[in-house]
Amino acid sequence: MTLSVIIPVLHEEALINDAIGRLKGMAPDDAVEIIVVDGSAERETLRAISDSNVKGITSKKGRACQMNAGAEAALGNVLLFLHADTELPSDGLQRISRTMHDDRFVGGAFDLAIDEQGPLFRIIERTASLRSRLTRVPYGDQAIFVKKDYFTAMEGYKELPLMEDVDLMRRIRARGDRIFIIPEKVKTSGRRWKKEGTVRCTLRNRAIMLLYMLGTSPEKLAKWYP
Repeated sequence: MTLSVIIPVLHEEALINDAIGRLKGMAPDDAVEIIVVDGSAERETLRAISDSNVKGITSKKGRACQMNAGAEAALGNVLLFLHADTELPSDGLQRISRTMHDDRFVGGAFDLAIDEQGPLFRIIERTASLRSRLTRVPYGDQAIFVKKDYFTAMEGYKELPLMEDVDLMRRIRARGDRIFIIPEKVKTSGRRWKKEGTVRCTLRNRAIMLLYMLGTSPEKLAKWYP
């Protein structure tokens, strides 16, 4: 297995070198291709990268567009879509490798942890893990990975302003194909919850998902999600 890690970014210059350093520490000797896709015309995040071995590209703004651009540029046969503020477990790359060597699965994701203290965050984590196991629809902050040939055959992410990760997973499920939820947790930043208010952000996210499942378009829902 060869792995390409695709990191879509927008104004993440303060975080990007730490994210790259963590990945390099897990896979020395450039064993993993790292692709950073900047959605900003000013390329602030790309200019901040200190590692010359990282592949930096630009695309139009929008996580789906950026991830598709990264996938098109990727040389690996497995794609990992990783948010800049999400940290893999220490053996995360090995876990992905073992999963992708199992022909029963076309992709997968991890359980979720949030890098904040407080009982509400623990409830959010447990709810997210239970939901993804029951529905087989993990979200993007759970570090989704997929075989590149399969992703290409699926024509990648639909270029939606929101819910592109849910849409991809629902299409995989509709084909009768399987993903694996790795029981180890990725750790994602709680900065959005802190900025918007934990209760407000959580309720807003639940409402958006419910409305999406009821047929509301991602274009309308994106107005609720800054």
